[in-house]
Amino acid sequence: MVTFTKTKKLEKNEIQKIGMILLRISSMLQSSGACTARIRIILHRIANAYDMNADALITHRAIILTLLNNQEEPVFNNIKRTIPIGVNFKIVSGISLIGMSIENDKWELDRISSELDKLEKTPTYNRLIILSAVSLAGAGFCFLSDGNLFSMAVCFVATFIGLFVKQETTGIHLNPNLCVFLAAFTATMIAGTFRHFFPEGGLEQGFATSVLFLIPGVPLINSFIDFIDGNLLNGIIRLTNGLLFSIMIAIGMICSIVIFNF
Repeated sequence: MVTFTKTKKLEKNEIQKIGMILLRISSMLQSSGACTARIRIILHRIANAYDMNADALITHRAIILTLLNNQEEPVFNNIKRTIPIGVNFKIVSGISLIGMSIENDKWELDRISSELDKLEKTPTYNRLIILSAVSLAGAGFCFLSDGNLFSMAVCFVATFIGLFVKQETTGIHLNPNLCVFLAAFTATMIAGTFRHFFPEGGLEQGFATSVLFLIPGVPLINSFIDFIDGNLLNGIIRLTNGLLFSIMIAIGMICSIVIFNF
């Protein structure tokens, strides 16, 4: 078994393997909602552990990686497309821990690949738990907006079904903006239906808070971080995506308002 150290000269196949591992790591981070600065930090941390420097061009849909040796000569160059999946902080935090361990212990390459495989196979929460927890959060926001118990219950039901629609439409690979619109429209239609049949129930808060689960918090926060770090292109793209999601939410609500003539 080979343990890498700063003094060991890497062979060409080892350099290629490190490069592909770094591309895989950066793609996993990008697809899991990590900001550009975090991706760069982890790439540099792992590359430095093997006595190389990482020079990466990180865009919204692709990552171009060049590895340089101590003489600043390029020894690896490749590109990998990234697929927007969503937010998965288990992946982000797990890779951050792996990066720190590699920096301290100089892991073998096979071990890195094995740990990444395990991380990708980490089970998520049960779907019913996710739907229920998000719906409870929506009901909590309704309560904070001075909604009554009936309004909270309506918000819970609307959020539950709206999130279910979003999960289903995302699963069949519909356009993300269309997924958000359909989820917002479904949630507000359900809340609007209750409000239509129970006009004295004080359901305005339930209607307004039934779409809060769709607010694109992570893209907007990441865009702000990217702007601060000088990653203007990624910041603009993430801000644009966040604004598009917000517009889709608004359009979904407006369609429901027009239908019920509120």
